[in-house]
Amino acid sequence: MKVKVIAIGYTLLVILVFLFLWQRIETGRDFPIDMLSLNTQVNEISGKLRETPPEEMPSQIALLEKNYDCEIVLLSDDIYESVNNEWIRSGRSVFDYREDGVIVGKIAFSAREAEYRSIVSKQRTQLLTVCIAVYVLGMLLLAYIWYCFIRPFRKLSTFAAQVSKGNLDVPLEMTKQNYFGAFTESFDRMREELKNSAEREAKATRSKQELVAELSHDIKTPVATIKATCEVMEVKYPNPDVQEKVAVIKSKAASVEHLVDNMFKATLEELEELKVVPKEESSKIISEMLSDLQYYGTVEKHGEVPECLILVDKLRLEQVIDNIAVNSFKYAGTPLEVDFTSEADHVHVMLSDRGPGVPEEELDMLTSKFYRGSAATESGKDGSGLGLYLASNFMERMGGGLELRNREGGGFTAEIIIKKV
Repeated sequence: MKVKVIAIGYTLLVILVFLFLWQRIETGRDFPIDMLSLNTQVNEISGKLRETPPEEMPSQIALLEKNYDCEIVLLSDDIYESVNNEWIRSGRSVFDYREDGVIVGKIAFSAREAEYRSIVSKQRTQLLTVCIAVYVLGMLLLAYIWYCFIRPFRKLSTFAAQVSKGNLDVPLEMTKQNYFGAFTESFDRMREELKNSAEREAKATRSKQELVAELSHDIKTPVATIKATCEVMEVKYPNPDVQEKVAVIKSKAASVEHLVDNMFKATLEELEELKVVPKEESSKIISEMLSDLQYYGTVEKHGEVPECLILVDKLRLEQVIDNIAVNSFKYAGTPLEVDFTSEADHVHVMLSDRGPGVPEEELDMLTSKFYRGSAATESGKDGSGLGLYLASNFMERMGGGLELRNREGGGFTAEIIIKKV
């Protein structure tokens, strides 16, 4: 039952009891009457009335009513019956006025009515005071029960709802002085343990995803080398037996590449982005990476890399250069030209081919996830549409960038912008 309902019910109960007792006070007239005193006053009044001449009777009656706080009516008065009946109904003390043993009038005392009203007023004041005190004490007790017992459980209910939704960052407020302090502290410790466990699980899952993504992407490079070697062997060794074996190797390499692409796409979608940790490196590592490209095709270097310290993730930079070079050899089929320029804050490495280039309207889309240009689609060659997306993403997170444009006079250029230390 809600506290609000209990409070309303308690209020109604106090009001009903108050009204009932209020009516009982109104109808109750049980209080003591000093009959001896009243009889003495009646005898004194009667004696004075008997001594009063008839012509002075009205003034004497008025004087006696004032002195004795009473009312007198004579049998000879026209209003005798009605006044007598009214006194009886109102509960006044009514006495007979006799002369020679015969009733000649009535004497009624109104002082008891004033006393009664005073008692009623006093009793009502006491009743109102007691009811207010009982009501206030009851509400204070209810508030104490709510604060000390019900409120902590409400907090636990809200806390449990947050935990069930997976929100483990909101702590449970603890008040060690109340009855549930230790209980609340245990629940908050449980939240912290759940949070730590969830973080450890998320970290382990992410590490696995990163490992799978890195392996998936890195496997593509040796697979591409195997396929390229198979193409060379097909040209150099026309022997049917060799050609058959090379075809099997080439087919299996294509299958591996396809499977790796699928695994890499699924992992990347879950991971959203691969880890990039830029460090200070010598610019000489760029020359080493370019030298490894000879296994893919012809590389023509125009000049040397400016010697300086660069801020890169070596593994990610190698992936960027490999992706651009593999795309160039795959789709352009021409030698790869490499040029260098140096600025105050960056080193620029331009990788250019002599192919047909890319339609201008597609240039801005080349770094979109899973996008493949029309030339790549029309050629029927395998691809995931992730190479340039990853290359651009990696370079931006290393403080540099990647710019793609068509080359004047024909061809395509990918400019890698590398941040200096």
